[in-house]
Amino acid sequence: MFWSLVYAVVCRLLEFAVLLARGERSKELEIIVLRHELSLLRRQVRRPALQPHDRVLLAALSQLLPRNSWRAFFVTPETLLRWHRRLVARHWTYPHRRPGRPALSAEMCGLILRLARENSSWGYRRIVGEMQSLGITVSASAVRRLLVKAGLPPAPRRSASTWRSFLRAEAESILAADFFTVDTVWLRSYYVLVFLSLASRRVQYVAVTANPTSAWVCQQARNLLMDLDDRQEGVRFLIHDRDAKFARAFDGLLGSAGIGAVLTPYQTPTANAVVERFIGSVRRECLDRLLIVGQRHLLHVLNVYVTHYNAHRPHRALGLRAPDSVETPLPSVQPALALANLKRRDLLGGLLHEYRAAA
Repeated sequence: MFWSLVYAVVCRLLEFAVLLARGERSKELEIIVLRHELSLLRRQVRRPALQPHDRVLLAALSQLLPRNSWRAFFVTPETLLRWHRRLVARHWTYPHRRPGRPALSAEMCGLILRLARENSSWGYRRIVGEMQSLGITVSASAVRRLLVKAGLPPAPRRSASTWRSFLRAEAESILAADFFTVDTVWLRSYYVLVFLSLASRRVQYVAVTANPTSAWVCQQARNLLMDLDDRQEGVRFLIHDRDAKFARAFDGLLGSAGIGAVLTPYQTPTANAVVERFIGSVRRECLDRLLIVGQRHLLHVLNVYVTHYNAHRPHRALGLRAPDSVETPLPSVQPALALANLKRRDLLGGLLHEYRAAA
């Protein structure tokens, strides 16, 4: 608007300079022509569209002409006076903020909504208290209005659990178990029993046998319970299929330790998808690329892979972290320094590689 006004003023000054150099007769003839053109335009256009700089220029020129000459303008005198009063009001209007508390910033709104979505049982006053513990003071009414605007009832209907939240909470106390077979170079089959935690994706226990009898399976259950006691992990459920190798004695032994058996439907491996995914990974990354000689060789290979799987291999379900390193903060290393000090560790004769930045 400012440069448009400057341009219009300069153009009019140049026209005024040209008029000063012309004779009186030519000026009067030009005025008659312009008045006639103005009358033609008034008959065709009922209300011309004016830009802000047009209004400023006409209001300024109106102060230079006597009031009896204002009929030359195609706007009414009341309109010119209203424009001038508006300019004066804008000149003397000082900036001021609206009364009341200042609006919440975008970062503050994002934090409030994050706390509400990640903690379904928190009401708006609980969120205010949590933010105060972080050193952030916010009004409870402002938090309540924000939650309502975002479609999140302040309380207590958000406390209802969803299936996703329920399963995530219960996954901390659920194990999955399954058998898979491995054929050696001598065409002998061995059975591998694996126990895996649904929440941490950690392989808890692996055992190998050529004859999975009921007594052997029960003994592996005892070994699993001892390992869980050593790590002080509480387990409530164990998911397995309806294979005959999981005898009633197996479920009874786990039941005596407070672990209930959850049987998957018939012919539905997707009902135990997490442990099936591990079986697929160990086959693709390890067993399908080796010739297994015997039981001791197979057990050694599995122990090496399980250690790699738990301590180093990234998992998408864990944010590309390894199960044993989820609680450990990621090291902060400059990319150039990490590349200069990169160390590789070979496992199983170079079949698996682990990369670490040397200190």
